[in-house]
Amino acid sequence: MTDASSTPTLLTAWKAATAALKAGRIDSPSIDARLLLEAATGASRTDILADPYRALTDDQQALLDSHVGRRLRREPVSRILGKKGFWKIMLNVTPDVLSPRPDTEAILDVVMLAFPPHRAFEMIDLGTGSGAILLATLAERAGARGVGTDISFEALAVAKENATNLELDNRATFLRTEWAAGFGDQSFDLVVSNPPYIPSDDIPGLDPEVRDHDPLLALDGGPDGLQAYRDLAPEIRRILRPGGVFAVEIGWDQGPQVKALFEAAGFEEVIVVKDLSDRDRVVTNGPDPRTNPIPKM
Repeated sequence: MTDASSTPTLLTAWKAATAALKAGRIDSPSIDARLLLEAATGASRTDILADPYRALTDDQQALLDSHVGRRLRREPVSRILGKKGFWKIMLNVTPDVLSPRPDTEAILDVVMLAFPPHRAFEMIDLGTGSGAILLATLAERAGARGVGTDISFEALAVAKENATNLELDNRATFLRTEWAAGFGDQSFDLVVSNPPYIPSDDIPGLDPEVRDHDPLLALDGGPDGLQAYRDLAPEIRRILRPGGVFAVEIGWDQGPQVKALFEAAGFEEVIVVKDLSDRDRVVTNGPDPRTNPIPKM
């Protein structure tokens, strides 16, 4: 029988999980341990701080041990929990969709600056996956309506579920098609996309969290990583309304090449926007939030 002194508490369980993840050379071991502890116990971050000596049940400890074991095998926390925060929303994620990353929020920085609150506009998210970019935008901009496209039925099911959970399904529509196929010319004020952009030969060298758990369809950008942009640039030019804005995510070393592809498609004043790590992350014809910060409302 376990005596009270050895019964794990929120604090000791957090410390033990952190130590295990750190020994396993997992990035951000303390944050990952806290998220896994919260999921295993139903405790909040506040609970851990305010009631650190709350005891864990045997079932809670067993679930935490299972979670930590999966993380040590390099399964991302988002896959273990089946959800991931993005911008200001929480999304369900499955093996059928790319797990949203903070880098992609650089697109939202552009969008928030280009489309002020209460402005009505229509947008499309090409290759929507979990619906992250589209739904984060709609959650911030009440006057917006949007469409998310994907060629994966499974991804679209995840996106639809996320829209329903966020009570955005009255303003979000999802359609299975390749990029913008089937949409009329000059249909949208805003076009966004986070397409696959990793060169095919680079995929085996990716971190296991990405290589083994994100769908290959969402990663593989062809031999040079640029095939999606060759397809997208003329299509975005076709469906974007005059005065409209596009914003696409890129790999950190692809800025000049992707910028040139959009210029060749007829866009003017194309810029490359850096993310918070000061790496090239978005190609757009919109404003640069690094030089024109979003006004405080």
